[in-house]
Amino acid sequence: MELLFLGLAVGAVAAYFVYRFTHKDQAKQSQDQQSLIIMEKIRAVCKFITVEGDFAEIYHYKNVKDKWLNIFLGSKKALILIEAKAHVGFDLTKIQMQAKTAEKTIVLTNFPEPELLSIETDFKYYDKREGWANPFTSTDLTDINTEAKRYIVEKIPQSGLLNEAQNQALETIQLMEKLVETINWKLDYSALILEKSPTTTNTKRIGK
Repeated sequence: MELLFLGLAVGAVAAYFVYRFTHKDQAKQSQDQQSLIIMEKIRAVCKFITVEGDFAEIYHYKNVKDKWLNIFLGSKKALILIEAKAHVGFDLTKIQMQAKTAEKTIVLTNFPEPELLSIETDFKYYDKREGWANPFTSTDLTDINTEAKRYIVEKIPQSGLLNEAQNQALETIQLMEKLVETINWKLDYSALILEKSPTTTNTKRIGK
């Protein structure tokens, strides 16, 4: 009889541990499945964010490369109205995700830098002055267009366009956070940093 009770007790303990192991494994599989669903939802929200800004600037051009030629043949000058449209963007599809199932947390890293995607320019020449024997050439006009476009690019960091793109990116991250919270998970984006890039003047940290 004692052996019977002992056998039943051992069997009960073994059944308990089998149940716990099976239940724990099922719970883990359920959390893993949840993490995959969450990350798919986040990927669906990730997109290429673009903002555009219009510029109208006056650019003063003077040929200073051919100093001696300008002295003898006359210098070339021009007053140019530059109208431009610049597009700045973030490729949020580059964000990397890692699931911490035990903590029910999705960690985001590798936040992209803002990029100058394109710039469209239109030039109108005013007060165009040529030297008496030193006229504008097609090479001069190409150089002027290149310099004028560079002039607009240098204006972009002070225009607020990059900050606007950063704000839109943050709004998208916060939308991801709300999606994650709907199934009682957390989104950790404290490591996401907008790194200093050639087109930015400040480093901005995104965090809670």
